[in-house]
Amino acid sequence: MGHAEVAETVRELSGVIFEFGEAKLVNAAKLGDRDAAEQLVERTYSAIYAALYRMCHGDAELAADLTQDTYRKAWESLAGFDGRSKISTWLYRIAYTTFLNHVRRPDRSVELDEGSMEVNDPAPSIEETIGKSEESSMLREAVLALPEDLRFTVTAHFWGDVPIPEIARQEKNTAVAIRKRLRKAFMLLESAMMESRQP
Repeated sequence: MGHAEVAETVRELSGVIFEFGEAKLVNAAKLGDRDAAEQLVERTYSAIYAALYRMCHGDAELAADLTQDTYRKAWESLAGFDGRSKISTWLYRIAYTTFLNHVRRPDRSVELDEGSMEVNDPAPSIEETIGKSEESSMLREAVLALPEDLRFTVTAHFWGDVPIPEIARQEKNTAVAIRKRLRKAFMLLESAMMESRQP
């Protein structure tokens, strides 16, 4: 057995051990073990928050709120987790749905009286950021306008860093089919971006 084969075997075993440990934690959390639930949060929080942060276009406060909602919903439905995918993929799906529900909600902003509060904003001016954020906003809108299966695949893979094989497992599909979805999504996104750039 060569060095590369040994390294691959060690990687595979590490994944099996991690998944076994994850399964034990999930089962313990299902039985009400608070320590197990906290360990699951520690293992997954940064990835879920990072995915939501990207979905929220860099709004840290909104990402934190949606992350908290994600975990609340996850613990309420933990009994329904069947273990077909990793817990992080399942949590990502909940985070994704939580984000979409937030986007679809009517705006609930509260207006302040003029002059009631003065805030100094250290952020760059609108003029400075418009060029950078305009294209990013157009891409984000184009992604959110994709059909559901394509939208989930794109956001899971690129905003949630979920590997293609894991998305395939979650979606009960093959990795080849997921790659085809990504190619189709790229074509639609490219077309949408070209249309939005035209006067």
